[in-house]
Formats: sequence, C-alpha cells, structure tokens
Amino acid sequence: MTDTQITDAADRARAAIARHTRLVPDFPSPGIAFKDLTPVLADAEGLSAVTTALAQAGGDIDLVAGIDARGFLLGGAIALQLGVGVLAIRKAGKLPPPVRSADYDLEYGTASLEVPADGVDLHGRRVLVVDDVLATGGTLNAAIGLLEAAGAVVPTAVVVMEIDGLPGRDAVESAHRDLVLTSLAAG
Repeated sequence: MTDTQITDAADRARAAIARHTRLVPDFPSPGIAFKDLTPVLADAEGLSAVTTALAQAGGDIDLVAGIDARGFLLGGAIALQLGVGVLAIRKAGKLPPPVRSADYDLEYGTASLEVPADGVDLHGRRVLVVDDVLATGGTLNAAIGLLEAAGAVVPTAVVVMEIDGLPGRDAVESAHRDLVLTSLAAG
C-alpha cells in the first residue's frame, strides 16, 4: 500500500463522515451533542471507505478488538480486510463468566467493559483496538488496559471521529505513550 493509497482512503472516509454524520442534541443526556455515525455505516460506500482507512492505519497486528457496540461493526469489517480474527469488548453483564473487567468514567457517567477470561488467549498477541468516537478517552483507556492486563500488546488504536474540545487524545496518549492513535475525522 502506497502513501497515496492510504491518503486516498482516508480522504474518502472523511468525505463520507462529513456527508452522513447526524448530530443529535441532548443525547444521551442534556448538554451532550451526540455524533451519530449510524448513517455513515449504513451507506455502503461510507462503510467501505471508513473500514479501509482504519484497516490501513492498523499496522502489523494479530487481532482486532472492537468496543461495544459500533466498534463491533467496524472491527469485524477491518478484521476481514486484514485477514485476522476479531474480539468483542463488551459492556458489563453481556458475556458469560469468567470475565476480565475494567471500570471507567464517561463524560456523562460511569461504565464497565469486559472480555472473556477463558477461551481466547491474548498473551503476546498484537491487538488493534477500534471504536467509533473518542471523547474523554475513558472507554479507550479502559479497553486498552483490559487487553494489556490479559497479556495483549496494543500498539495501535483507531477511531472514526475525535470530538473537538474534549481531552480524549491527551488522556489516551499520556496513559499509553507508545500507542499509535489514529482518528479519521474531528467533530
């Protein structure tokens, strides 16, 4: 893949994001302006452009981990492109025990993420973490920490959109200094 091809894929993805993203005021709580990427992913060209650009940013990896829930959609498509497997990082209570879990803060509350403690050996595997939106960095930091606690190496994380004015990038980069963090668009 040449630098020109990578740039072209990212440009197509940014155009699809700009064209299809829907702004939903006061969701999930008053004062939050939710950037809904559902229309981007529902558009065949948008989904293709976004997943191709994210896959190209992924680097040399063994597994893709998609964060609940839009990260599942993206992660599966990216994993197929890269010829690797996919792991769902779930919200609490969605996986059968035993699980590994991590609590974290959101911009509007707290939550917990889980991965299987049995059945998927993560030790030493290079894992690409995928999410739709980077806001405060809590979700992404929890996911990376959870995978690392299970023995994985997380060299790369990718997101479709990074919310302007929120400290997500700084929070993630200060917690994971060697991580390559790629965002396709700002919003």
